[in-house]
Amino acid sequence: MRAVDMVLSGDLDNAYALSRPPGHHCLPDEGMGFCFLANIPVAIEEARRVHKLSRVAVVDWDVHHGNGTEAIFYDRPDVLTISIHQENCYPTGSGHPDRRGDGAGEGYNINIPLLPGGGHDAYVGAMEKIVVPALKAYQPELIIVACGYDANAFDPLARMMLPSQTYRYLISRVMDVAGEVCGGKVVAAHEGGYSEAYVPFCGHALIETLAGCTTAVRDEIEAYILAQQPGPRFVAFQNELLDELADMFGFPG
Repeated sequence: MRAVDMVLSGDLDNAYALSRPPGHHCLPDEGMGFCFLANIPVAIEEARRVHKLSRVAVVDWDVHHGNGTEAIFYDRPDVLTISIHQENCYPTGSGHPDRRGDGAGEGYNINIPLLPGGGHDAYVGAMEKIVVPALKAYQPELIIVACGYDANAFDPLARMMLPSQTYRYLISRVMDVAGEVCGGKVVAAHEGGYSEAYVPFCGHALIETLAGCTTAVRDEIEAYILAQQPGPRFVAFQNELLDELADMFGFPG
């Protein structure tokens, strides 16, 4: 809540909340998936009360579907919820693209399931074909990122292939859109990520980008991950699926 308040008050350009435990699986009436409090929804409700916001967007790139955030805002148009996740990973059976919202919230929930094994190109496709157009169309007053790092190539609870540079790219694109639509107001909240060896490199890359600075820290493992990225046939097939989703969501290429 403090990070969101400081950004909306103009005290900070953007912010990163190193919040534990994570929150995006927390349902309205129970916790699950290591999540006991719905951190982002609580912050949104406080921001709506204090700053009178009418449109907030949540972009969730934790590798697991953000089912809790979806459930809390499923029937509301004042919060756009977008989840990019490994298909049918956790919670099993959750995160289908036909879950678009209900009642007044119909059309304001976007699920982007990606094939297991997807790497940097899959996330670029998801961002450029769906997430960026959706954010520009919605024109939020604030963008909050549910910032999980468990799509990294070494994570034990998923099967994706992201190097740290992908997180640098993801936050830079969110910042680009925020600069256009909401004065750069971005808050990233820490979610999942279970590789003790590699999450620090991913977080470092993202926070460097968010802060607009560079350090001497270098990711010496990244070249190994880049050498193992999916080939062109996999990428082409994933992009076909993303094109289908973009058409479904009203963002044809």
